[in-house]
Amino acid sequence: MHVDALPQIGQIAFVLRGKDEGGYAVIIGIVDDRFVLIADGDKKRFDRPKKKNIAHLELQSVVSTEVQNSMKETGRVTNAKLRYAIEKFVQAKGE
Repeated sequence: MHVDALPQIGQIAFVLRGKDEGGYAVIIGIVDDRFVLIADGDKKRFDRPKKKNIAHLELQSVVSTEVQNSMKETGRVTNAKLRYAIEKFVQAKGE
């Protein structure tokens, strides 16, 4: 993980530890300099995000502008949009 890279809302992250280990999620909130809120639109929905230590995430270089704009405009994002952002990222990665 890049220590200098600060997490951003809408950023895709790979989960390294915990129940969701090995999956992707989208950052939907920043708690402080150590914790963020993540959701994947499926198991972790927008209204019940997971508080996650940044050290347990591998931040990807991709930031979903759809998620970012939605959060800026309305302060929330649909679970479908979260699933779409992750799906689009995984397809682009070719996994």
